Amino acid sequence: MTTNTTYVALSVTQRWHDFWRGEIGEWIITRGLKIALLVIFAILAARFINWTAQKITRRIDADFQETDQLVRTESAKHRQAVASVISWVSIAVLFVVVAVDITDVLAIPVGSLVAPAAVLGAALGFGAQRVVQDLLSGFFIITEKQYGFGDLVALTVAGIAAPAEGTVEDVTLRVTKLRSTEGEVFTIPNGQIVKTMNLSKDWARAVIDIPVPTSADLTRVDDLLHGVSDKAMQDDSLRKLLLDAPQVMGVESIELDTVNLRMVARTLPGKQFEVGRRLRLLVVATLIRAGIVTSGDSGPVINTIPSSAAVKPAVDKPPVEQQIAVDRP
Repeated sequence: MTTNTTYVALSVTQRWHDFWRGEIGEWIITRGLKIALLVIFAILAARFINWTAQKITRRIDADFQETDQLVRTESAKHRQAVASVISWVSIAVLFVVVAVDITDVLAIPVGSLVAPAAVLGAALGFGAQRVVQDLLSGFFIITEKQYGFGDLVALTVAGIAAPAEGTVEDVTLRVTKLRSTEGEVFTIPNGQIVKTMNLSKDWARAVIDIPVPTSADLTRVDDLLHGVSDKAMQDDSLRKLLLDAPQVMGVESIELDTVNLRMVARTLPGKQFEVGRRLRLLVVATLIRAGIVTSGDSGPVINTIPSSAAVKPAVDKPPVEQQIAVDRP
């Protein structure tokens, strides 16, 4: 019994030895192991690149949160966008290099693939024009600093009339991702962007139009608006959002029953909407206290001449009870 067990063990050991000495085992030990190491290296290197990019992004966020600034600087926005693009390009180059090394390990004759690769490249070139256009457009968006991470932008896309508005959440060489005020995420190919409107670059401007009735004393209204400007600069929370005192531009337009005055204020990037809302509250409160109302509060009443049917005497019609009695059989 012991002899049979020994023979079986020797047989399994011999077959295991023969397997690794055979063609398949030798291929696994030499080329297969090298390919596995290359794949593992590519995965680990890609994860390291992503980790480095995220660490840089978190560092930029931490630097912003440690300061008393209310908005990000243009350099911080650009650095964060560049970090995202560099990580994306580095991973793409890494996988291309690993793929070339794997073909070298497999002893695939690259020279013989030149002609088929040329044909395939021409076909892909015609079919992937949109992708190449996206990559080139993304490159110029980053290098020209048209917008960066955290910017409030309005992008006009080819074939779409209404622009896509939102905050930039991610910028790569191929796409730009925006998040709207409703929480929706727009993914826009960079090659389809026709016009870029950056609403939060360097500084912004809040524009407030104030309609007042034509009967109002415009000189008094002008003085009241200057008082609103002074009150805005005295408000600590509002003054932090303003780059200078709001300015009263004067009469902007004249309509039938109203005169529109305009007030403008330079604000921090992306804070023009908040400043505009708060200034409107101050303007409305000031005008109400001064007894000045807009035409909407005391709009004119338009009288019309009644038709003959409307002024016809009611006696021509029988009473309701009488009419119902007549209609009954």
